[in-house]
Amino acid sequence: MFQSFTTTADPSKGAARLDRLRRAMGLKGLDGFFVPRADAHQGEYVADCDARLAWLTGFTGSAGFCIALKGVAGVFVDGRYRVQVREQADMTAFSPVDWPEVQPGDWLKEQISGKARIGFDPWLHTKSEIERIEKALDGTGVTLVPTDNLVDQIWEDRPAPPSGKIIEQPLEFAGQSSAAKRGELADELLAKGQKACAITLSDSIAWLLNIRGNDIPCIPVVQGFAILGDDASVQFFATEGRTVEVQFDADVSLHPIRDFQTALKRLDGPVRVDRASAPYAVWQILSEAGIPIDWAEDPAILPKAQKNPTELKGARTAHLRDAAAVVEFLAWFEASNKTSLTEIDLVTQLEEKRRATNALMDISFETIAGAGPNGAIMHYRVTEETNRTLEGGNLVVLDSGGQYRDGTTDITRTLSVGEVGDDEKRCFTRVLQGMVALSRTYFPKGRTGRDLDPIARYPLWAAHQDFNHGTGHGVGAYLSVHEGPQRFSPISDTELLPGMILSNEPGYYRNGAFGIRLENLVVVQKAPTPPGGDREREMLSLETLTYVPVDTSLIITEMLSGEERAWLNAYHAKTLELLGTQVSDAALQWLKGACAPI
Repeated sequence: MFQSFTTTADPSKGAARLDRLRRAMGLKGLDGFFVPRADAHQGEYVADCDARLAWLTGFTGSAGFCIALKGVAGVFVDGRYRVQVREQADMTAFSPVDWPEVQPGDWLKEQISGKARIGFDPWLHTKSEIERIEKALDGTGVTLVPTDNLVDQIWEDRPAPPSGKIIEQPLEFAGQSSAAKRGELADELLAKGQKACAITLSDSIAWLLNIRGNDIPCIPVVQGFAILGDDASVQFFATEGRTVEVQFDADVSLHPIRDFQTALKRLDGPVRVDRASAPYAVWQILSEAGIPIDWAEDPAILPKAQKNPTELKGARTAHLRDAAAVVEFLAWFEASNKTSLTEIDLVTQLEEKRRATNALMDISFETIAGAGPNGAIMHYRVTEETNRTLEGGNLVVLDSGGQYRDGTTDITRTLSVGEVGDDEKRCFTRVLQGMVALSRTYFPKGRTGRDLDPIARYPLWAAHQDFNHGTGHGVGAYLSVHEGPQRFSPISDTELLPGMILSNEPGYYRNGAFGIRLENLVVVQKAPTPPGGDREREMLSLETLTYVPVDTSLIITEMLSGEERAWLNAYHAKTLELLGTQVSDAALQWLKGACAPI
C-alpha cells in the first residue's frame, strides 16, 4: 500500500515539546518562534524530516503554521482544517486561529504589548511572507528575527533528509526536451537583462530538467535547488548519495546541496528571484554578497502550467485508465454489503484497482474516504483510530487520485449507503449544479480563476450555503496534484490560459453530519466561435478530462434545468462510450446502469 493508516503525529506530546521550544526561545533571547508547515521548497507535501508542525502540535494538515509565544501558541489553519486541528492538537496547549481571516501580524499585535523579538527560520519562509508580516507590525515594538531552527535543535530523533533516485521523464511524456526548455527560459533572462535565476520549487526543477524522483510521498520530485544561467546552463543542488538514472547533457551539472549558498555568492547580477516562492535566506545571501536582485516570478511557473500537446494527450490517456479503475471500484462497492465495510476498506480496495492497471507509480495524495460526519472534514485522513464502519443513510466523500508516467489524476465522488435523506439530496443536487455550470462555461480570454469561481457556488449561494475551499486547483503532468498558479478561487488573479489543467470541485459540508464533494479535472481550451458570435473576440472553454458516473440516486431531478439534465446525460453517454471497452464484464453491467439517462 502507498497509503498507511497509522497515526503520524502524537498530540499527547505537544505540551511537553512546546515547553522545550519555549526554553530554546529563552536561550536565544526570543519572545516567539514561527513553526510553518512549509519546507525550503514551499511544496504541499514535506519529507519526514521537515514535518515540524506535525511533530510539535500533532496537526497533520497540508497548510498552516504555529506561532509559539511565551504565554500562547496559535495554530493558524484555513477553512479546510478547522475541525481537524481541534481533533489532532492538544487544545490545552495550542489555540486554533482562523486563517487567513486573521493574519499573523494582526494576531501578534493583539497578543503582544511592547517590544518583542519573534524568530523565524529564513529557509522556511519567503521574502513576500516576511514582508507582509513586517508591514503589519510597522510602528509596533515587535520585530522578526531570522535565526536557526529551534525545532530542529530540540527534535532529537529527527529523520534524515531524503536521498532517493533521480530518474528521467522521457520525451514521449514530457513533449519537449530539457535543452529546449532551458533555452527558452534563458532567452527570457537575456531579454530582461538577468544573468541567472535561482529556482527553489522542486516541481519547477523537475519540469525544467525532465526528471522525477521519490523524495516525498505522492509528488514525484527530487528536492533541491537550481541556478539557471543566461547561457541555458543549470547547476542542480541535491543531497548526496543518490542513484542518478539520467544522462544530463554538458550544460547541466549536479552538486551537493550544501554548495548552494556558496554558488549563490559567486553569481553575477542581476539574479532573478521569485519573492513568493524563494526562501528569505536566498535574499539574505545575495544581499550580503552585494549581488543585485531582480524580483520576478519563477520563469518555469507558466510554461509548466500550460501543458503541451504531448502532456495533454498523456493526461487524457491517464484519466481514462484511472477512470476504468474507479469504475471497477464503484461496481465492487455497489455489489458489496456496504454496512460491513469500513473507510479503510474503501481506500485499500480503490488502491488495489489502480494498481491492477500496472501503470500506477503512486497515489497523487492520501485518499480521503469520509463516511457520515467524517465526510464533513474536508481533508480527512482515515487512521486505525478514526476508521468508521459505513452505516445506512451515510454519505461517503471519496477523493482520490493516481500518479502515472503520462499524467496525474484527481477525482471525487460522493457515494450513498442505502437511502439518504431529502436534505442531503438537495445539497448534493446543488453541488452537482455548480460542477455542471462551471463545466459548461465559456469565458473571454483574460479572465482569472477569481472570475469563474462564483459560477460553481451560485446554486449553493441561492440556498444560503457555501464551502470553505477554492472551487479548483491546478494539476501537474506527473507532478504535483496541487499545482500553481492557476486555480478557481476567490483570491486567484492568474489569467486562465489554454493548456492549464484544473479541478472543478464544489462541495458542501455540515459539521458533525455529512459532507458532499464532486470533482472532475478540466483543461482550458480555445472555444470555437458559434454562429452569430463575434469572431474577433477570443473565447475559452473547459474540456472535461474525468469520465466517471455521478450517483444519480442522490439527484432530485426536478431541481435540474433542461440544460443541466442534458449535460449530465451527455456526460454519462460519453462515459459509457469511452470506458465500455476498458472495464470487466461485471463492471460494464454496473456502468450501463449508472450511465442510464435521467
